[in-house]
Amino acid sequence: MDLFKQVTLLIRKEITLEWRSKYALNGILLYVVSTVFVCYQAFKSVHPVIWNALFWIIMLFASINAISKSFVQENRGRQLYYYTLVSPKAVILSKIIYNVLLMLLLSAVAFFAYNIIFKNELGDPTLYFFAVVLGSMSFATVFTMVSSISAKAGNNGTLMAILSFPVIIPVLIVLIKLSKNAMDGLDSSVSYDEIGVLVAINLIVVTVSLLLFPYIWRD
Repeated sequence: MDLFKQVTLLIRKEITLEWRSKYALNGILLYVVSTVFVCYQAFKSVHPVIWNALFWIIMLFASINAISKSFVQENRGRQLYYYTLVSPKAVILSKIIYNVLLMLLLSAVAFFAYNIIFKNELGDPTLYFFAVVLGSMSFATVFTMVSSISAKAGNNGTLMAILSFPVIIPVLIVLIKLSKNAMDGLDSSVSYDEIGVLVAINLIVVTVSLLLFPYIWRD
């Protein structure tokens, strides 16, 4: 099989497994909605800057909960079975694409729930939602790569935090700036630099994952 077919089959496998046991997905959705509601009950009304920061904090922890399990559920026997059937690049690409799709779903739910329950005026809702989409992709690519490394080190949560910190903090800073521009209703041309940085980070992380994962896979 070529790489495209392998990736497609692995994504279908991920979706099928998730659909059979919806506990993880439902738990994450419950976490997102309940966190939004708790923030609303606690603050009622906050400054737009705090509103923006709270949203990205919620998304950060939701993405950690959603993606950290990517390689945990793959036992050693299943990994050996995959090793005989597909290439390591297909495995990591399928994980990244699946986690991107999962994060897009969670982000859409979180954005609409947050915007409805915890109302705040957005100067440019389209640009803000675009920032949410870019943020979801960034979280998915970064945490998938780090999760694959952490899984080979015995699913060490501390290692995952240490490895993801240098990458995810710059991503958060850029996302907060981009979303703040959207909240202020600034022209989209002002945000081209932030968009370019996020796209570049995603491309770099995916490239590094494709180069690094085959070596991890052999171990």
